[in-house]
Amino acid sequence: MDMPVNSFKRAIASGSIPYGAWLVSGAPATAEALGSAGFDFLVVDTEHTPIDPPQVSEILRTIAGTPASAIVRPAWNDMVMIKRLLDIGAQSLLIPFVQNADEARRAVAHTRYPPDGVRGVAAVHRGSRYGNVADYAKTAANELCVIVQIETLAATEQIAAIAAVPGVDSLFIGPADLAASMGHLGDFNHPDVQAKIKQGVDAARKAGKPIGTVGPNPDMVLKYLDYGFTWIAINSDLGMMVGRAQEWLGKVKSGAKS
Repeated sequence: MDMPVNSFKRAIASGSIPYGAWLVSGAPATAEALGSAGFDFLVVDTEHTPIDPPQVSEILRTIAGTPASAIVRPAWNDMVMIKRLLDIGAQSLLIPFVQNADEARRAVAHTRYPPDGVRGVAAVHRGSRYGNVADYAKTAANELCVIVQIETLAATEQIAAIAAVPGVDSLFIGPADLAASMGHLGDFNHPDVQAKIKQGVDAARKAGKPIGTVGPNPDMVLKYLDYGFTWIAINSDLGMMVGRAQEWLGKVKSGAKS
């Protein structure tokens, strides 16, 4: 059996712009709906949600039945967490809070088998299609996509060094955490934050690395695309649901007779 192809990794390497969304509800039905709606990728977030490995496994199976690709964000740059997600079948990982080149090297090492890394070896798991992918251990890295998150002011100053780490396929700027680290908690629209985001994009592009982010609405996403981001997520499943619910409820209430 052949290794599943990582379409997202190929897309960002080709120069096309994939569009995605965050998954925070933990509901396979929501993942299936968004995967069928036209998004190129969906981020299964285990950092800021109660989604745990058994749920990740079911969500990955669901996304696999849609045209979308899956990205999984572990809760931390942790060898055990990453090992479990890879064995579940994740091929693209979004590693949070990478501050420097050493931490980026550790993130890559967590995804590689020895001698190139420290990933633990198991014979039968979903990642290897239960042992049916020939030479999985020797070829798994070919279809892995390691994305590291730049989330602080200090990390933005290290983008060139982080991007130069072998095995780092892409960078990702987290606007909310970056704003917090700059003293503008809850205000990623602050001019200083936006200037630093643009500076980060320029540094990543100069280093030759694809760079992604997430925007809360279409207007902000378009602004980020003008900055030069090469892949981008549009809000989340719950964010879009709540936003549309508030919009429609507001229209009904404002139009209803008192």
